[in-house]
Amino acid sequence: MGHAKENAVFVPLNIAVLTVSDTRTRDTDSSGDTLHAALEETGHRLADRQIRPDDIYQLRAQVSQWIADAAVQVILVTGGTGFTPRDNTPEALLPLFDKQIEGYGELFRQLSYEEIGTSTIQSRAVAGVANRTVIFAMPGSPKACRTAWERVIREQLDARHRPCNFVEMVLPDAVSACGPRS
Repeated sequence: MGHAKENAVFVPLNIAVLTVSDTRTRDTDSSGDTLHAALEETGHRLADRQIRPDDIYQLRAQVSQWIADAAVQVILVTGGTGFTPRDNTPEALLPLFDKQIEGYGELFRQLSYEEIGTSTIQSRAVAGVANRTVIFAMPGSPKACRTAWERVIREQLDARHRPCNFVEMVLPDAVSACGPRS
């Protein structure tokens, strides 16, 4: 962890996982498995897990259902972020965001560059906030999911991380972790 706030405690969040794929099933969803295992190993709870085809309206419907559910604080979306005609995750999600988290995609591509070089420009990883729900979309490979989780998302979903994290935003009663940088 980058920086820990003194006396802060870990707060488990309810996280939904959506795999975007026309071919994956629960038995073959290695990226969804990767995210599910990572969030539970960290201490968070799986709120729901679904697989949907790469169809803008089916993706929006599923994510909108979770955004409207007060029990879901975070949504992780894997797949559909490339440039093929069937890659529609950014187009499905961007209209749902109240605010976009521009730095997430930029940071993900920077970190991914260390692993896959210039091929990282073919990732359209996006993130945003809708109805106090944080949504992160990443490529559909287990390696990309691990990079996104371990190097970006995990700290941002930890109330102990400072100077800021998303926990205080998704939980209205959480104590603010944002403070002066020292």
